[in-house]
Amino acid sequence: MVETNNDAASSTPPSASSSSSSSTARTASFNRSTNETSIQISLSIDGGPLPQPTTTNDDQPVTSSSSSTSKHASQSTASQQISIDTGIGFLDHMLHALAKHAGWSLRIHTQGDLHIDDHHTSEDTFLALGSCFRAALGGTTGLARFGHAYAPLDEALARAVVDLSNRPFCVTELGLTREKIGDLSTEMLPHVLHSFAQTAAVSMHVDVLRGVNDHHRAEAAFKALAGALRMATGRVRGREGEVASTKGVL
Repeated sequence: MVETNNDAASSTPPSASSSSSSSTARTASFNRSTNETSIQISLSIDGGPLPQPTTTNDDQPVTSSSSSTSKHASQSTASQQISIDTGIGFLDHMLHALAKHAGWSLRIHTQGDLHIDDHHTSEDTFLALGSCFRAALGGTTGLARFGHAYAPLDEALARAVVDLSNRPFCVTELGLTREKIGDLSTEMLPHVLHSFAQTAAVSMHVDVLRGVNDHHRAEAAFKALAGALRMATGRVRGREGEVASTKGVL
């Protein structure tokens, strides 16, 4: 279930005024429940207050876990509210970095079948995040569409390029060599990026250009992606009501 504060959930594209006005909150809440995972997400692309989370099937408000393992991925400032709890510490760390440097406010609470492994929890969280991002964005009218960023972390350097193309595609070259970072299988890091691109309908190229520490390489990649998404989703003054495409639609 998705709840938005724009026209993203309707069958018609948002009006020029709603997608280009700086006062329009680009927010959404999203629930995804399967036999493997239960996920609740609230997102504000421009930071600030988060929408109230949607309710579960039992009509109980969604709340974040208060376990000590999730506190490292919580941060509240004047411009952002971030609270991440997937049950996988390093995945929380990457989501925290993504939200922080994209300028988002983000709340994620995932309960997954971690007794099996980390695959379903990681994949489903990013599928849900992509769906929530697309709903919150509400269309590409008046937006930059393209974004790129480099991010260093000590010896590591990553580059990300994105296109809000409505054509999902993802190419990643992270060059990770460890089997795991914390409790997260490193094979899941490129996989979750592909999962996000799929449901966000974004074309993404994320490459780590150098680095010897896998933690640094992964974190630099997510920070670069955050910067690229922040650029691509930026409103362009003077382009109100326009779509950055020769076809006139994306």
